Amino acid sequence: MRVFIDANIVVSAILFPRGKTAHVFSHLLERHTIIISSYTKKECIKVFQKKFPEKISQLEVFFDGIHYEFFKTPDKIDIKKFPKMRDVKDLPVLATAILSDADVLLTGDKDFDDVKIERLLIFTPTKYYEFIKR
Repeated sequence: MRVFIDANIVVSAILFPRGKTAHVFSHLLERHTIIISSYTKKECIKVFQKKFPEKISQLEVFFDGIHYEFFKTPDKIDIKKFPKMRDVKDLPVLATAILSDADVLLTGDKDFDDVKIERLLIFTPTKYYEFIKR
């Protein structure tokens, strides 16, 4: 399975290494192909520079220490080609997840709750955690 990871998942996994999100992320790393986009990496860097500048080195170590497929987010995204979203600022995440041929988008962002899409499954860490605990 190919799993596209949103920036909030990376940030949470780093800041709370014993938390549910980190557990889910580790499970995915062991069993599936992780996809991280250029947009996701940029978002992570922005969050760490703004909110956790003293921990920016942890972000670098994290990306260097995991195996993932890198996918470049397109510079221009035609909004008409993708499902409608509550927050259009999240369109690069959805578009890149679709274009990268991911099976699952893992995100903690509630703006993805109402996205109507058939082929891409959208999971929160909690929902995925419950799924793997069965």
